Order: sequence, then structure tokens, then C-alpha cells
Amino acid sequence: MKLDSSTAAIVTGGASGLGEATARMLREAGAKVAILDMQADRGRTVAGEIGAVFCEANVADEASVDAALAKARAANGVEHVLVNCAGIAPGKRTVSKKRETGELIPHDLATFRRTVEVNLIGTYHMIAKSAAAMAGTEPVTEDGGRGVIVCTASVAAQDGQIGQAAYGSSKAGVLGLTLPVARDLASFGIRVVTILPGLFHTPMFESVPEDFRKSLAESVPFPSRLGRAEEYAKLVRAIIDNDMLNGESIRLDGALRMQPK
Repeated sequence: MKLDSSTAAIVTGGASGLGEATARMLREAGAKVAILDMQADRGRTVAGEIGAVFCEANVADEASVDAALAKARAANGVEHVLVNCAGIAPGKRTVSKKRETGELIPHDLATFRRTVEVNLIGTYHMIAKSAAAMAGTEPVTEDGGRGVIVCTASVAAQDGQIGQAAYGSSKAGVLGLTLPVARDLASFGIRVVTILPGLFHTPMFESVPEDFRKSLAESVPFPSRLGRAEEYAKLVRAIIDNDMLNGESIRLDGALRMQPK
């Protein structure tokens, strides 16, 4: 599918990190872009810089998503591209021990539930809402394609580390829904592909000590550095461009395989 001024795109989590880089790439390609994010100030700033529409949205809340999609479509029309980057990454062990007392504490369900709601249910929520609208549009490719949906999982979906039970399982869910949803939507000409990023230099790394960040970078076989958000965006562009990419999940990690910790 081509990217040009006739293409409308939505990026969740587009106010920072991988989502921001993707929103910028899509605008540079000429697409009309709507950024959906909970970071209102940052989202408006990025949208203003690139000429996009900002829609405040919580992907795990139906009313919030409905309002954001209505605003995005009023400005740009029904989307041809949806990129799901919104997500959270808590770190908690299944059982932890209090240093002071030695008390054993199980992983709280509220954190686990919230992680699944945002990362997995929020992703599926956006897919279903977006695909329902895409399916009613006219085809834009010679094969009858109507849209492309890109989801973001993580290498933690396949080799999650200690403390990543909630995060890893939520991202494994995104990995698991890729093929069945691609099959569900095939008759409408809507493709679905998931990216599994490895260690990328996103805002969450800004608070990490430099020596630890360096050791993480050195753990990547090649290139031995943290990935750049722009490299994620380039893969999104390649997925959009290549109509035979469908129902697949792609690791973007420099051959990294995460160790237990």
C-alpha cells in the first residue's frame, strides 16, 4: 500500500518513543496522521510540530477510544493505517520478599490486570474498532487492500526476563492474536503484522544510569547498541509498502536473546 496525502493513519502512543518516530515518518511520507495518547501536553506538542491531529485517549477505555476515533476521522477521514504503540512496562516478580521483614509478597493482581488491559486488550480494542471502519471503505490497492494494522509486542513475549510476568504475558498475547486476526480480516483486505522490538532507546531509558545502559547496549550481538526509534518506524514503513507481509511477527533486535535478568 502506498503512503501519500490520500492516506490517513492513526498511531497510538504517538506522543513519544516508537510511536512518535512512527508518526513523524508517516507525516514525512505525506500521510494524514492522528496521534492517540494519554500524554496530552507532549501529544499536542508533537502534533503541532509535524502537522498532525492529537486525540487524548486511553486505549483500555471504550468511551475514550470512541471519542478519539471520531475526532481523528472528522479531521482525516477513516484510517488506512493503524499502528499500535501504546503500552506500559511494569516490573514485578511473581513472589517478592520484603527486605525488612522477609515477608513473601505475591504479585498484586491490580498491576497484572492493568498491564493486560493496556497492552493486550487495548491493542485488540483498537484493532477491532479500526478494522470495522476500514472494512467499509473502498480498496486502495490492486489486490483489494483496504488497510494495514501494525502492532507492537516485544522480545519479552518470547524470552521475558525475571520480573516481566505481566509485561511478557501481555505482549505474548499480542503475538498470539496476530495470525488469527489477520485471518479474520483477510476477506476485507486488511493486513495485520506485529513487530517485536528488542532494546530501544526510548524515554524509559533516560532514567537508567549510563553504565547500565552501556552494558545493555553491549549485550546486543550486532549492532551492539540500543535500537533507534527511527529504525522501528522504518520497519513500519516497509510493512505498509509490502502487500505480501501479513499475519507475521518480526523481531527487531540485532539478534538479541534476553537472559533471565
